[in-house]
Amino acid sequence: MTYHEKHLTRSASALLAAGQHLRRKDASGTDDIFERLSAKFGEHAGEVLRKLTEADEKMAGFAARILDMEQRAARADFYGGSGSGHPETWGEQFTRHTGLKAFSEETTRPGRFRLEVKTTLTNDPASGGSLGAPTRDATAIIPRRRMQVRDLLPVVSVSSNAVEYAAQTNRTNNAAPVAEGALKPESGFAFELRTLPTQVVAHWIPASRQVLEDVPQLRDIIDGELRYGLAYVEEGQLLYGDGSGSNLDGLVPNSTAFAAPFTISNATLIDTVGLAILQNALADFPADGIVMHPSDWMRIRLLKDVDGKYILGDPQAVITPALFGLPVVATQAMAVDKFLVGNFQVAATLYDRWAARVEVSTEHSDFFVRNLVAILAEERIGLAVKQPLALTYGDFGNVA
Repeated sequence: MTYHEKHLTRSASALLAAGQHLRRKDASGTDDIFERLSAKFGEHAGEVLRKLTEADEKMAGFAARILDMEQRAARADFYGGSGSGHPETWGEQFTRHTGLKAFSEETTRPGRFRLEVKTTLTNDPASGGSLGAPTRDATAIIPRRRMQVRDLLPVVSVSSNAVEYAAQTNRTNNAAPVAEGALKPESGFAFELRTLPTQVVAHWIPASRQVLEDVPQLRDIIDGELRYGLAYVEEGQLLYGDGSGSNLDGLVPNSTAFAAPFTISNATLIDTVGLAILQNALADFPADGIVMHPSDWMRIRLLKDVDGKYILGDPQAVITPALFGLPVVATQAMAVDKFLVGNFQVAATLYDRWAARVEVSTEHSDFFVRNLVAILAEERIGLAVKQPLALTYGDFGNVA
């Protein structure tokens, strides 16, 4: 039943109800009125219902045509064509254009017909591709080595360009049991005052002021890279600095050569490290750390027993680099096949005059007038190796 049929039915029901109410209230004069109203309503109800039904059908057809037109227009907008489901070629646009028909019917010549054809947008830079904004991901940075040698040493901050410390150079111990009333023996000690200059480690790069302001994250990258460069050189200097010129006097050049306290037949890498630890202990400097190249640590990690089992644990186990309870620092700053065992907390002290810092300035050449800046990173440090016997440096050589 349509909306209008329902409406007429409700109206008829309301009219009958009203007539019945009047009939009950005043039956004397309402019968005739009720009958005439009913007849009149029935005479026109059918005609009204027919016309309303026809109007409903016309509205439904009109709505369907509107929907079809909207869908065609949407397809045409999307494809840039006539709504046929694919983009029109230039030839299709030309032959379907209404202006072509008008031009062909012209009887006078010469004439000219011009058509502006539409092209399909693509990712080509000459089309819509130039409007796209690429996604910017995080910058890929070259791998950085983890620096760990500094962590083995005591670090002291200083406020001068040189450090002085007293070092004992001799001990004469004449202590002995003494009889009552006898002269007691005299012992002696010798010290010397040593002066250690601090050295500067530095480097810099030029950059334009514009790029630093336009790309803020670039400043962070430069800062990190410059600081990493300082730490990289520092680690090499701590181990192998030869003390000449502005070089540090490193741990290895001041260490004691490894000499096995006793011989082990078919000694392994682990045996060799154990003997070096013993050498330190016999020198009264119990070791607190081991430094070696990552390749040598992996050689140790891959050692197996006679049953083919890994000595330091299964491959899937997470093993903290350590031997005989001492931490192993695996760094590429140490030469391959070499090791350094030591009591690092006693052996040497690292002095920080300037902690690593990064500064920017235009005070270089003609940088000010060229809108350039010099970005400088530097640190000022000193290394004093105070106890050479606390450091044992050796060679794995052909040890398995």
